[in-house]
Amino acid sequence: MTEITATTLQQLAERYLAAWNETDPAARRKLVDEVWAEDGRYTDPLAAVAGREAIDGLLGAAQAQFPGMRFTLGPVDAHHDIARFTWNLGPEGADEPLVIGFDVLTATPDGRIGAVYGFLDRVPGA
Repeated sequence: MTEITATTLQQLAERYLAAWNETDPAARRKLVDEVWAEDGRYTDPLAAVAGREAIDGLLGAAQAQFPGMRFTLGPVDAHHDIARFTWNLGPEGADEPLVIGFDVLTATPDGRIGAVYGFLDRVPGA
């Protein structure tokens, strides 16, 4: 069992976005396996998936939809086993992101991601 601290949650949020940004399928899957609980869940307005395989598939689909785009992490606010943070998606170095979101992450007792609940604040064409 891992002590869940604000630092642990900050690192989980960083590694979570690293998985979204990892374009090598094998390396991305390795990150998913390391960071997510086996039965982890991801839910946002456009998707609801459970399990590492489905999460990895979702990340790959998002990368295909937004090729060349990168996620960047905003400030992480954390307590107990919960973290909330904003993120941006856009071309690296762009003045304005294409997509802006807000996620809430929960950690399992062993320090992995148990669930992420995502909210989309700005999306193209909305």
